Amino acid sequence: MNVRARHWRYGLLIGTAFVAGAAVGPSLGSLGSAFAQDSNRTDMYQMLKVFGDVMQRVRAEYVDPVNDKDLIENAINGMLTGLDPHSSYMNAKAFRDMQIQTKGEFGGLGIEVNEDKGIIKVVSPIDDTPAARAGIKPGDIITALDGKTLIGTTLNDAVDKMRGPPNSKIMLTLKRQNVDKPIEVSLTREVIHIQVVKSRMEPHDIGYVRLSQFTEQANAGIKQAVKNLQAQNGGKLRGLILDLRNNPGGLLDQAVSVSSDFIDQGEIVSTRARHPEDSQRWDAKGDDILHGAPLVVLINGGSASASEIVSGALQDHHRAVLLGTRSFGKGSVQTVIPLPGDGAMRLTTARYYTPSGRSIQALGITPDVPVRETAEARPNFGGERESDYNKILSNQGGTGPQAVPPRTDLPPIAKQIPDKPGANFPKFDPAKPDATDFQLQEAVVLAQAMAAQKSASAN
Repeated sequence: MNVRARHWRYGLLIGTAFVAGAAVGPSLGSLGSAFAQDSNRTDMYQMLKVFGDVMQRVRAEYVDPVNDKDLIENAINGMLTGLDPHSSYMNAKAFRDMQIQTKGEFGGLGIEVNEDKGIIKVVSPIDDTPAARAGIKPGDIITALDGKTLIGTTLNDAVDKMRGPPNSKIMLTLKRQNVDKPIEVSLTREVIHIQVVKSRMEPHDIGYVRLSQFTEQANAGIKQAVKNLQAQNGGKLRGLILDLRNNPGGLLDQAVSVSSDFIDQGEIVSTRARHPEDSQRWDAKGDDILHGAPLVVLINGGSASASEIVSGALQDHHRAVLLGTRSFGKGSVQTVIPLPGDGAMRLTTARYYTPSGRSIQALGITPDVPVRETAEARPNFGGERESDYNKILSNQGGTGPQAVPPRTDLPPIAKQIPDKPGANFPKFDPAKPDATDFQLQEAVVLAQAMAAQKSASAN
């Protein structure tokens, strides 16, 4: 097994082509290649010498004594974070924390964060955690912890500072869109037990399932939730709403399995890596647990990565109608590669593509029925989506967003659904979602109309 193949064994979290040109002659081409290799090797040796000189000078002359291990780890992390927003180095502690998190239980505040040019941004709060209860929103910038600025702090260091013993307190200072003054939020740390799936019945025999993250329990949780809803409703559902809003993603294999819960056959997602032999394709491997009942999927700007894989597959197969706002736009795959010393690096190794060949990198998934969460106009302040970050991967190699033609199978009411709530619509209250969640209300209306349309066509 070669080195690249070994890397892929460790799993995907969720490239460029080499083009050979014509040479003037074999000897000139070989000679030119040799010169290029020698030049590159000389440049690399020169830069490694510069690195050694800088490290030696820092060790000898920095104002305070420094730890060699810290210097090396900082250098490695700088090399990786300089590539794109999602590649990074994890020391042994950070790697252990990541492994715990993917199992669905960890300590802290319950915030999915990312780093962009030294700025720590919220991708999404996790349901039923201190962060979610405090009203932290996707796109918020965390500027300080306990009054100390995060300028110059790495993502790993910021996450370490936000984690701590249960019941200990921490103050977050936030910068939010359309809010002039800093927002200070006091949070109490908890052991975060992620209940990734929640479900309930909505009116008119429509089921509702909320998936908050693609942990190892995601697929099993979806299946059990649908089974429970069907049992509550006499063995059948007229339709289902799958809520992927503010779901930051997670494990690729879980995204494939969840998609397969609703798609009988065909492609779910493919990845294209720098080396063609590392590219892969995943197909549906299950039966539709809804038996063809209508499916509405809720997405928004906090729906990222694995959420976009599921949304894209269901949209391309016309298995679901997507309602909400454009998704985050993370169309890259990260491979976690263990390193000596019990650490690991998270390295971007491929782009992924929907069944129709679309790359959603920096574009996101556009809903079939656009509906905003609030009546407020979209703010101009950046930082909500992948396209707002620096050093992002380009969108290349795909068929483009035009690959999926406009839907012609939507019920007539889809054109009548308003794209935002009225000015007097109540503020969202998580304790009263049916009365205050405008997107959910419209999803129920749409699912009911789809069920009626399906019933009429069957007669």
